Amino acid sequence: MDSQIVTFLINCPDDKGLVAKITNFFYSKGFNILSCQQYVNSIENTYFMRIRLNAEGTHISKKELEANFLELAEPLNFNWSVNYGDRKPNVAILVSHTSHCLYDLLERQKEGDLDCTISMVISNHDKLRPIAEMFNIPYFYLPVTKGAKEKQEEEVIKLLEDHKIDLIIMARYMQILSSNFINSFPERIINIHHSFLPAFQGANPYKRAYERGVKLIGATAHYATEDLDEGPIIEQGVERVTHDCTPKTLKRIGADVERLVLAKAIKCHLQNQIIVANNRAVVFPESGE
Repeated sequence: MDSQIVTFLINCPDDKGLVAKITNFFYSKGFNILSCQQYVNSIENTYFMRIRLNAEGTHISKKELEANFLELAEPLNFNWSVNYGDRKPNVAILVSHTSHCLYDLLERQKEGDLDCTISMVISNHDKLRPIAEMFNIPYFYLPVTKGAKEKQEEEVIKLLEDHKIDLIIMARYMQILSSNFINSFPERIINIHHSFLPAFQGANPYKRAYERGVKLIGATAHYATEDLDEGPIIEQGVERVTHDCTPKTLKRIGADVERLVLAKAIKCHLQNQIIVANNRAVVFPESGE
């Protein structure tokens, strides 16, 4: 096997002996277990595992490993995925007018904090092109014109498919994606919402937060689904505010929270720390990778 670090994500109905069965399987194939993280949802009787393996010294192919694991998985009703860590995920960023999340992500990727390749920035406006060019990232300007939104989406989808994009980041991309778009990339679109969901959904959340006199503001990063702003939540953050904050002040404070929340959610996705089940994201903590 070419890759050295292998990550399996598993969820299934809870049952006795699952840990022993899974770990014994990997031991029998010559893997060294680096970490094994577990969570049991006792309400829904569901078991979740993230297991990282060192494949050094094994002589099993990927195809053989997956076929052998399937023999274990099928009788136990596993939902599972495997990542071999042998290539960096290919990422696209979608933006509109606002630059803070875009700049932050490009800087983090350049510094090595996000282990991926950012292949393109796509926007319905041309305003943020200089930021992409600063980091030598191709910038595609695809405007949304009246009556032609569907055509614009088709062009975006083609770009993403042609470049074999693994993850799409909506870094304040102020367009509602169609069901066709979302279903083309299930659990591969991460959106940042500039409020603390489920409060203040939709547009102008800071104005409405000001009008309500909130004492906490925040941001939510989630997978995009057909239900607007209701996809599985990956990460959230909050910041205390006071009565003398204006909508402008709230927006500035919120931008800082958005940067941190979005970056953390993306990092969790890139490091295969997330299992989605029943519109809920189980997010395992970092385990020293």
